[in-house]
Amino acid sequence: MKITLRHNRRGFAVIVALVAVTVLSILAAALAVFMKVESQLTQNGNDDEKLLWIGRAGVERACWILANEPAGPTSLKQIWAGGAGDGPETNSPINGISLDNFPVGDGTVSLHFIEQESRININRADNPLLQQVLTTMGVDAGAISIVADSIQDWIDPDDAAKPAGAESDYYQGLPTPYNAKNAPIDDIEELQLIKGVTPLMYKGGTSADPNSPFQHHHLGFGNAPGQEDYPFGLRDVFTPFSSGKVNINTADTNVLLSIPGFDANTLQNIMTLRDSAGSFDGSGGVIRNLSQLQSAVSSPQALQQINNYLTVGGNTYEVHATAQVGPNQREFVAVLFRNGPNVQVFNFHPK
Repeated sequence: MKITLRHNRRGFAVIVALVAVTVLSILAAALAVFMKVESQLTQNGNDDEKLLWIGRAGVERACWILANEPAGPTSLKQIWAGGAGDGPETNSPINGISLDNFPVGDGTVSLHFIEQESRININRADNPLLQQVLTTMGVDAGAISIVADSIQDWIDPDDAAKPAGAESDYYQGLPTPYNAKNAPIDDIEELQLIKGVTPLMYKGGTSADPNSPFQHHHLGFGNAPGQEDYPFGLRDVFTPFSSGKVNINTADTNVLLSIPGFDANTLQNIMTLRDSAGSFDGSGGVIRNLSQLQSAVSSPQALQQINNYLTVGGNTYEVHATAQVGPNQREFVAVLFRNGPNVQVFNFHPK
């Protein structure tokens, strides 16, 4: 019997052709994807450069805004803070401007200002102020002196440790040794390197199990053993940059309650005075002189104590410039120092 292989050969050839077509299709698709990725990477690279310059342009716009702010008290009612404007601002070049989506080249930039005088200068905080902050946070009584003394030891130039503090000999004994800085803090994250400061103490929050059927309530000072519970963190109330005193017009309630001499009634009176559309003395809800606090503070002794830490204006700002080109976005941060119409830029960097 004679057997032919012609049909088998044709079938094999068809299979080979289909496999080849499939492989070529896969290669073509892979090439298309590769080219698309390369094109996107190139575009992203170009956008990175654009975002950098747009962010820098945003910081320059922030300088222009601050340079046109009037001298005198600063408050959250002003344009730099997103307010409608206060006093002479309403007749200035910045009246009516928006801090969001300002067009720059192919993109936009949005600005957010944080006045550093709204926080406590960590490099100038004395022991009573440090202890009051830690007490207000609810730090355990046994840890307050350790943290307060260690912060001061980290900043001061000598190698003599305070009673509960730490210098380089302590830090050299850690698993990853390092030296005490013995110089002013220039990045608030340095606090995490200091003896006694825990991650939760730095950022705020609670170590309680979120699945617990009973919510932890903070009663009195300190926490249960092994548990931390802080309504705010050190990073929320301290800054390494400011003129030294706290602006009563821009500080939040956590900062104000952390100042020696403040109590709940004083805080409420001051917030009412500060946030009102108009106050009893015609100041428009902006505290323009610390003498206005006489009616808000319970005693002359407390007023004198509070006045040691307060001011009514600020000249140091952290500016967040969010640049956007198409779907790509990047945030940049700069510290600005204002001296009248002159504004200097420090520490411009991507966040």
